[in-house]
Amino acid sequence: MAIRVGHGFDVHRLVAGRPLVIGGVEIPFEKGLEGHSDADVLVHAIMDALLGAAGLGDIGQHFPPSDDKYKDADSLDLLRDVWRMVQAAGYRVVVNIDATIVAQRPRFSEHIPAMCERIAKVLGSDTSRINIKATTTERLGFVGREEGIAAEAVCLIATDE
Repeated sequence: MAIRVGHGFDVHRLVAGRPLVIGGVEIPFEKGLEGHSDADVLVHAIMDALLGAAGLGDIGQHFPPSDDKYKDADSLDLLRDVWRMVQAAGYRVVVNIDATIVAQRPRFSEHIPAMCERIAKVLGSDTSRINIKATTTERLGFVGREEGIAAEAVCLIATDE
């Protein structure tokens, strides 16, 4: 059995006039994330972790912001494409994903179960293999000033169980 680990990180600026979509869930908030797609920072970090684990580069290579095809794209659809690429590379099992949302506000705890469900569904995985946490930066840095939101993800993929 081949096992690979991957790490992903993403950050987007908070702006007025856009919905806040994190983990495929629209979160009620006065600002959203700026980006070419829906700017789902959590899903983007997970995508980069999966691509990295399979040695397939990063999301910028596969979904460049210069390509209008991805304008306002649903990041869960892009995650589905990434999972197909990872499977084509021979990896079939998401052993686990552990991810952290870094934001001063809003609070994410009540939305995390839905995020886990949506991500697991796209990956054909059980929700027990998807762990999502949220933290603040204690009002330090750009996150603490509520200028943006970041996310980090680590994944373990395998050829079979």
